[in-house]
Amino acid sequence: MNNPGLPPGKLITREESLLVIIDVQEKMMPPIADGQRVLDNVVRLLRFSEILGLPVILTEQNKLGDTLPEVLAARPGLEPIHKWEFGCFGCQEFVDRVRALGLKTLILAGVEAHICVAQTALQGVADYTIHVVSDATSSRTRDNCKVALKRMRQAGVVITSTEMVIYELLQRAGTDEFRAVLPLVK
Repeated sequence: MNNPGLPPGKLITREESLLVIIDVQEKMMPPIADGQRVLDNVVRLLRFSEILGLPVILTEQNKLGDTLPEVLAARPGLEPIHKWEFGCFGCQEFVDRVRALGLKTLILAGVEAHICVAQTALQGVADYTIHVVSDATSSRTRDNCKVALKRMRQAGVVITSTEMVIYELLQRAGTDEFRAVLPLVK
């Protein structure tokens, strides 16, 4: 594996990280297992990303409605990339935007874990360090989500959680950023 990002066992840093929110849309979310938890954690990650100034890419699968308003409100000004492809790396606009940012660690969240999230992670793991936020992603069935997380882990993707991402990127308590983030984790 030719992975120029961080080795999977190393802590992530804000200087190298990009948050990718995949397909949290009107027609996608109602049947998602633990959908409210996923939405809450996606919103938490987006609010956190704004505090840190972390870049974000938002995607929408064509024909599945708009991104949920809660997601757009959590990080105003995001313009989604519209795609037909399941895996984001199959969409040239996504590839171009990721390359333009020049970051090597992608933090993925969204739906569905076994389709768009997994295909994106599996496509990108050779060139990037990929972290999938397990409590900010799901599928229509818990079984599909579980299988997807296991398969991604076997392929070298780091499986993490919302709070792990937040505290790894913060790195320390006692700062203004830490105080601004506290309401998100309480």
